[in-house]
Amino acid sequence: MIQLFSSLKEAQAKLALQSRSTKDAALGEVSKVINKNRKEILAANALDVEKARSGGMKDSLLDRLLLNEKRIDSIIEGLETVIGQEDPIGRIKAGWRTPSGLLIEQMAVPLGVIAIIYESRPNVTADAFSLAYKAGCAILLRGSSAALESNKALVKAIKQGLEAGGGIPGAVELAASGSRGEVDEILAARGLIDAVLPRGGKDLIRHVVDNARVPVIETGEGNCHIYVEPSADIPNAVDIIENAKLQKPGACNAVETVLVHRSALSVLMPALAARLTGKAELRCDAGARAAIGTPPQGLILKDATESDWETEFLDYILAVKTVDSLDEAINHINKYGTRHSEAILTNDLKAADEFCHRVDAACVYTNASTRFTDGGEFGFGAELGISTQKFHARGPMGLEALTTIKYRISGSGQIRT
Repeated sequence: MIQLFSSLKEAQAKLALQSRSTKDAALGEVSKVINKNRKEILAANALDVEKARSGGMKDSLLDRLLLNEKRIDSIIEGLETVIGQEDPIGRIKAGWRTPSGLLIEQMAVPLGVIAIIYESRPNVTADAFSLAYKAGCAILLRGSSAALESNKALVKAIKQGLEAGGGIPGAVELAASGSRGEVDEILAARGLIDAVLPRGGKDLIRHVVDNARVPVIETGEGNCHIYVEPSADIPNAVDIIENAKLQKPGACNAVETVLVHRSALSVLMPALAARLTGKAELRCDAGARAAIGTPPQGLILKDATESDWETEFLDYILAVKTVDSLDEAINHINKYGTRHSEAILTNDLKAADEFCHRVDAACVYTNASTRFTDGGEFGFGAELGISTQKFHARGPMGLEALTTIKYRISGSGQIRT
């Protein structure tokens, strides 16, 4: 592993000096090779999916693992979007002259060698690589064993594309042993790995944060909420909640708990229960359950417990809690939320503004699904992860998040007295 870290460091030093046109040309060839190799990539993914299914992986997590023609198209589209973006490296972010006549400029430079430790999302392999490469960073990809064959096929295509496009194939590597010791070696590689990003569940993130000796950019779990005000457009609220829960329940930006103002219960809950019958399990407090009345046939309805408020289900399960005020909703979110994505559904502009200012989260929505917290949807083409911390980067991480600054100071012989 030390040899691997060192080779990535050498490759990054070369990549940092490449022009935008050179990097874009290499990324363009990567896009072509992934397209050419899609049958090989899908065949490898089929092996991973079958192994995971036979091992009992639940459907919502199998969906995260799955690649298909449409998702390969999305990977290629993301690459093309990254190619079309401005190169952040070398950009002067600020500049000023001091009284002594020095010109001080704040210049964007690559973050360095990045390691990303992630679970069974093979699309992350291509997304993380493309952003890192465009930002002049070498990257070590450490995916889960569940996606090993998929990741091998993707990294093979990436390296072939870089080779064909005059790029630097050594700027991307896959850590493929699957051992826990491999992760610990990455976390201890101080001076060789400049930053590590954990992307996955609570246990993975906690292990990285607790054991890393290198800087960590923490991407968090997503215990996301939607709060429904009495003034909300109820039919639209049902549409939004259904989308936020069901469009991809295994995603970190899927809603897990809906908070309903008591005055909105009688109109929202029967409609929501009807919409989710046969699609999701509802775990309701007494107020929400009573508002449903006679449950529709086929609805899975359970009493909510305290632990439900703090759980990221990543499944076809939705908790529902009654609140008596905007203040109570905000306090609940700030207590149980993971600082990821939170939403209010309302036609009260004052309430929306207060919610936005008081809720502590990377992304706060008014009248929209939380599922939009995504680098592609934000126009980044791809994302390295969604940061829930409060320094360096927050929210979906695109090219800018993979840069740091260097001060360039120009003088004309000044000395300090």
